[in-house]
Amino acid sequence: MSALDFGPVVLGGNVFGWTADRDASFAVLDAFVDGGGRAVDTADVYSAWIPGNSGGESETIVGEWLASRGRRDDVVLMTKVGFARDRPGLAAANVRAAVDDSLRRLGTDSVDVYFAHTDDQDVPQEESLGAFDELVKAGKVREVGASNFSAARLRSAAAVAQREGLTPVTVAQDKWSLVERGIEQDLVPALEELGIAQTPYSSLASGFLSGKYAPGQHVDSARAGSAGAYLEDPRAVAALDAARDVAADQDVPVSAVALAWLRAQRTVAAPIASARTVEQVPGLLAAARVRFTPQQLELLSAATEPVGG
Repeated sequence: MSALDFGPVVLGGNVFGWTADRDASFAVLDAFVDGGGRAVDTADVYSAWIPGNSGGESETIVGEWLASRGRRDDVVLMTKVGFARDRPGLAAANVRAAVDDSLRRLGTDSVDVYFAHTDDQDVPQEESLGAFDELVKAGKVREVGASNFSAARLRSAAAVAQREGLTPVTVAQDKWSLVERGIEQDLVPALEELGIAQTPYSSLASGFLSGKYAPGQHVDSARAGSAGAYLEDPRAVAALDAARDVAADQDVPVSAVALAWLRAQRTVAAPIASARTVEQVPGLLAAARVRFTPQQLELLSAATEPVGG
């Protein structure tokens, strides 16, 4: 089990260097930590999908902010390896090189969680876990994370770590939200069994669960296409309507309700959510003050209950 305190919500750094430039990112980071936020998540591949970017832009911005504010000790820092074009996969040599690249960009000697961003079945788990273990022993990494792994591969990784005396995976990061609940079938039981904490990404479903989407309404966002697609799913619309009702009762933003629903789930340490403007930050942090009644929690869950769940 993770020994880290992630706070109420983890701030997603995927927007830094994408929809939030350096100044906007600094302002968001200031507002988040000043408002009681504690953990920041990034990756070496953020934001390589933007023309002119190569990856590492988010880490660089976070590192420059940490240096300028002197707040490294105030932040649980998380980054990842595996998807970057110049550092793909989980071969031991790649993991060692990638963490040094990330630490340089972040301007720090260590990160709190270092994630395998995706599984790499071409590399024996003994090799990849051995590399992560070396980083922990060297003081470069506090805890090991796994993102986008199947339940079977997480169980296998746990067995390898135990057999070989290696640092186990203690944190997972997977797609999970009120309208994307596929991991509840197999992965969540595995996390419970293995004592692994979940920090879900896409927790607001690309902004759909922010409350700003409605049929026939245009939203100016880089993710409007993927978020708007949920409007075609009656179950997702029902969940959004339920979240709006609960938000009104609780006097909080819809986003806070969606994040608080995740916080109430088994294994969740804290959901990840991004903000590209300072104005969006309070809605994320408001999740900490949501207190569901049993009826409200059932109302939200029932709208998208997985088949057989």
